[in-house]
Amino acid sequence: MIPNVLSWLTFLPLIGGAMILFTRKDDLRSHRLIATVFAAGAFLLSLALLPTFNAASAEMQFVELRSWIPSLGVGYHLGVDGLSLPLVLLTTFLTLIAVIASFGIENRTREYFFWFLLLEAGSIGLFASLDLFLFFVFWELTLVPMYFLIGIWGGPNREFAAIKFLLFTLLGSVFLLLGIIAIYYLSGTGAEGSLRTVDLVELTRLAASGQLRLVGTAGVLIFAGLFVAFAIKVPVFPFHTWLPLAHVEAPTAVSVILAGTLLKMGIYGLLRICYPVMPEMTRMFLPVLVVLAAINIVYGAFCALAQKDMKRMVAYSSVSHMGYCLLGIAAVMGNSNAAHAGLSGATLQMISHGIITAALFLLVGVVYDRAHTRDIDAFGGLAGKMPLFGGFLILQAMASLGLPGLSGFIAEFLCFLGGFGGGFDNHNFQLWAAVSIIGILVTAVLFLKMIRLVLMGEANPRWEGKMPDLTPRELVTLVPLALLTIALGVYPSAALGLMDATIANLIQLVAGVY
Repeated sequence: MIPNVLSWLTFLPLIGGAMILFTRKDDLRSHRLIATVFAAGAFLLSLALLPTFNAASAEMQFVELRSWIPSLGVGYHLGVDGLSLPLVLLTTFLTLIAVIASFGIENRTREYFFWFLLLEAGSIGLFASLDLFLFFVFWELTLVPMYFLIGIWGGPNREFAAIKFLLFTLLGSVFLLLGIIAIYYLSGTGAEGSLRTVDLVELTRLAASGQLRLVGTAGVLIFAGLFVAFAIKVPVFPFHTWLPLAHVEAPTAVSVILAGTLLKMGIYGLLRICYPVMPEMTRMFLPVLVVLAAINIVYGAFCALAQKDMKRMVAYSSVSHMGYCLLGIAAVMGNSNAAHAGLSGATLQMISHGIITAALFLLVGVVYDRAHTRDIDAFGGLAGKMPLFGGFLILQAMASLGLPGLSGFIAEFLCFLGGFGGGFDNHNFQLWAAVSIIGILVTAVLFLKMIRLVLMGEANPRWEGKMPDLTPRELVTLVPLALLTIALGVYPSAALGLMDATIANLIQLVAGVY
């Protein structure tokens, strides 16, 4: 294995972005080539982690630890386990797909691909960080590229969408930073706080041994602050309003990364920081979490059903589908089988949602590139004119509504399996899980409605001769996503096997202290 492989993986896209800045601003071919080569290099390097990754171990692997700010106990600490490795793989894979999908961008491509590769570097670094200060640095690093990608290359209301995105996420960053500072000061066990740390591995060890107990008023405030930061990113109701606008105004490839990677940072933050470091507060907050999960699932689905803009419809469906992740992780204190099923389902749902929704945004982009509208009522009969497009749209819509045999089904099934076995009878846990089923029904209706209005019926003469089928470049981006959607649906153990040991350890960290 390459020494310091995670550092190379994190900063390889940044090297590519720097190279792009030294090219001529009108050399579009070089911009595309460099971005593709370095995105592909990062993806291949992430795949190289798999052969030597020990899935049977819950320990951090490929660890890199160097002193960074010794006076504050801050280190450059990287590592991955069964929770973070799948998300690193998802990030590098979707970035490569999105870079290829960005070949239609023709204005200011030098800056565009630089920001895109910087966004990938920040995302990989966040998922690999094992130091809270380093985690925060990469968290902030992802905000700036997304702001410019929406604000410069987005739709007519791009400035407003970009500013709203930035203000919401910066608000979350303030709470995250305050929470990290509070954890740092409370982590000291000596009279002078000589053992203060922001190292996640050390904080987890202290919490598991009982030496660090973030409880009482301080614990509630810290947990609430961290939760708000992560809830904005998920997004959890009522912090979700930035997401549909950002998706509608963002370029197609940017929406792919926003839905496929950035939304996962919220759930990941809860599982990586809140659950192991603050297990008592986690247990106390679970009844609230399951209520928010049900609201996200049902409210997001009904909002999606009401939309006429196909991209806004898919965006609101993301709000609903991220609610399944909340439902799954809320099952952590159920019986052992339910807890494992719930957390496994939530983690698999992050991967499955990233793949399915990325494909749906690409397909909506295909229609918009040709018709310059996303109005669902403006089409009809496209299955006859665009059979390849119709086939991919049906496949991914069925995956999103949870058709058995596709990746969406097994992820949602495991989340509900955990939800109904959650064990919070006094808080009506099972009742809220049952309410969440409404979201499945509404999601089925909205995607069947999309298929009927876009693909079936009489063809709109307005688009005669204007709607050619998928191009080779579009097929290159859609075929891998379709194959993964089917593969994870037929053989989910390929992903679940990577997570099992880490999930079991996380459940023990949360439940073992009681």
